[in-house]
Amino acid sequence: MSHNVLVVDDEPKLCDLLSSALTQNDVHVFTAGNGLQALAILEQEDIDLVISDWRMPGMDGPQLLAEVKVRYPQLPVIVMTAYSTVKNAVQSMRNGAYDYIAKPFDIDELDITVSKALQFRDIVRDNARMRAELDEHQHIDSLVGESPSFRRVLQAIDSVRDSSATILLTGESGTGKEMVARAIHRHGSRADKPFVAVNCAAIPEGLLESEMFGHRKGAFTGAVADRVGRFMQADKGTLFLDEVGDMPLALQAKILRALQERVIEPVGDPRERKVDVRVIAATNKNLLEAVANKEFREDLYYRLNVFPIPLPALRERIEDIGPLARHFAHNLGATAGKRITGFSPSALQAMTQYNWPGNIRELQNCVERATIVAQSSTIEDSDLPPYLFSAQPLQSSTLMTPEVSVPPDLEAALAEVEKAYILAALQQAQGVQAAAAQLIGISERSFWYRLKKLDIHVDKIAR
Repeated sequence: MSHNVLVVDDEPKLCDLLSSALTQNDVHVFTAGNGLQALAILEQEDIDLVISDWRMPGMDGPQLLAEVKVRYPQLPVIVMTAYSTVKNAVQSMRNGAYDYIAKPFDIDELDITVSKALQFRDIVRDNARMRAELDEHQHIDSLVGESPSFRRVLQAIDSVRDSSATILLTGESGTGKEMVARAIHRHGSRADKPFVAVNCAAIPEGLLESEMFGHRKGAFTGAVADRVGRFMQADKGTLFLDEVGDMPLALQAKILRALQERVIEPVGDPRERKVDVRVIAATNKNLLEAVANKEFREDLYYRLNVFPIPLPALRERIEDIGPLARHFAHNLGATAGKRITGFSPSALQAMTQYNWPGNIRELQNCVERATIVAQSSTIEDSDLPPYLFSAQPLQSSTLMTPEVSVPPDLEAALAEVEKAYILAALQQAQGVQAAAAQLIGISERSFWYRLKKLDIHVDKIAR
């Protein structure tokens, strides 16, 4: 396998010597005279290893190392140093350098050190690829279906997959927005680059800016080391912003700038960094209503809504329930060491008559449970959760039946409605929080947060 190595030194003769030595080992060498030139090359080329001198005019070795660790955290750096400054090189290893070589260096020793660093780079890349493949397996690809509404989604994916245009996925919770985002990435021109997912609703507001853009050591209390933000992690790849409608207004302005100008500014660092990311955003909210209510920036909405893809609810694609259920059963059964061949007619009938308020996520969880308890290769109706056979399946109309008084202000009224909704879900799920969260179509963490906010005591729910 051929590798690209960047040599950074202000002495042209040394750069030539290293180039001559390294090219004999199927290595393509790039050279730079200082740290700033090196960063410019790193932005343009796919570099596997940096070999940098310690002392250089302008941006020196330690400064370059710090920048590389922020921008390209998996890229190994070898530091070259004179014998008199070996202790500084050791310190650089503590700061993230892969290794160091002392000047004047032995060619054989150089070959060994470079070979080990490139092997390390290959291992890191292989691990990333395997993690991505495992992630794809764990997030079982639910792009299954032949209904007209879903065929339109597949056609949209095919149209936009190779584009860098910003995509906005809309639809109810559990309709498979992240699955669609991963499919767009996996089948597009950026497939060999990172896919980075961020749940904007799951990160505390005070940490969102650091999470998105990174920060420098000492930027705020608790910032004990440099942090690479999600935008930089996704450089050259895809950044998936889930639940973007829950993003605070203050951060929306900075996200807008990153999308418009393709630059970010880490917290505590005034220097801008260029980024090349394709952004896919997703929300279950009506963003136009949020814009009208001054909860979402209008300019950001139009920046995100370049290529909208609305995802249908599962109840709007009933003909896909059977194929999806069989798909999940096959994959989940294989994971559990079981061979599931299908569903009994009565089980399929129960699933197609249920309205699936939690959509595909709820269906997958239902099939996973059935796969675990099934005693044969065919899933029977007795293997399905009891609530599927309820005379009144969980849906918006049944959730709103509890008595709700009229509080004196809108905020209190909305809180009472939300509390009634959650209590109904808990009753339906017999007090099991995870099941209630699935029924509503939100994460367990979000569900727990709402329980705490609304002062709901689960131990008082009848089981």
